[in-house]
Order: sequence, then C-alpha cells, then structure tokens
Amino acid sequence: MRLNTASGIISFVRQLESDGAEFYESLSRHHDQFSETFLALARENKKNISEVERAYYSVITDAIEGCFSFDLETDPYTFDKNSADPGDFRGNVSKALEIEDKITGFYLDAANQSGRLMADVPRVFKLIARKRGSRPSKLNSLEVI
Repeated sequence: MRLNTASGIISFVRQLESDGAEFYESLSRHHDQFSETFLALARENKKNISEVERAYYSVITDAIEGCFSFDLETDPYTFDKNSADPGDFRGNVSKALEIEDKITGFYLDAANQSGRLMADVPRVFKLIARKRGSRPSKLNSLEVI
C-alpha cells in the first residue's frame, strides 16, 4: 500500500508499533527468563505511538494534510506479528532484530520525506529512530542460561 498523507503515515506508525508490541508480548510469554525485557520493549512501542500522535495532532493543519507530504510503500516495513516460535529463542531474537530494522527504517524514511514540509513530526520520527538504536544490542545481549 502506498502512503501519501500525514494521517496515513500516522496510522501506519500506529500499526507498526502495535504489531511490534504484540510480538514482544508474545515473546514475554514464551521466554519467561526475559519476560521483563520483552515487556519493557512492548511498553516503549506503545509510548512511541503516543509521542508520534502528540506531535502530529499538535501541529497538523488542513493545508498540510491536503498536500502530499509522503510517498512511501508500506510493504518493505511490514512483518508478521504472530511469527514467534515458542521453542526457538535465537530465532525469535533474530526476528525481533529484523522487526527493529524495519520499524527504524520506516521512521527514518518518513522523516526524510517530510522534513521540509513539517517540523515536529519528522523530529519525533528521528528521535524515536535514535532511541530504537539501542534495541539491537539489548536483544543481542540476551542469552539463555
């Protein structure tokens, strides 16, 4: 699906972060040893939704919404939120790393496309992408004992 409007991008952000949160919540159920880590990542995903919505709703106008601020195809950023395998911890971490890469890539691409037309939304996108930068090392540091 191709997205062109700010509201379409915000809706897709909501979907990506919600799906990511559900994936991490399922990992917390499958891997008790790291339940708190996965639940913390899920909470961060939900917090990201609030940050983006707050930035969007505080600055958006009909004039901006009416123009086409974006030209993003969603397929490269989507993933299966139900792909966790209860018995494959390393595989699940690998899937989580792929998800992180996709979501971070989306934030950066969306920020780059909208930077000249909006200020607050791309700034929040870049901030969230930067914060997500610590997640891969956090995930790679998890070891089953």
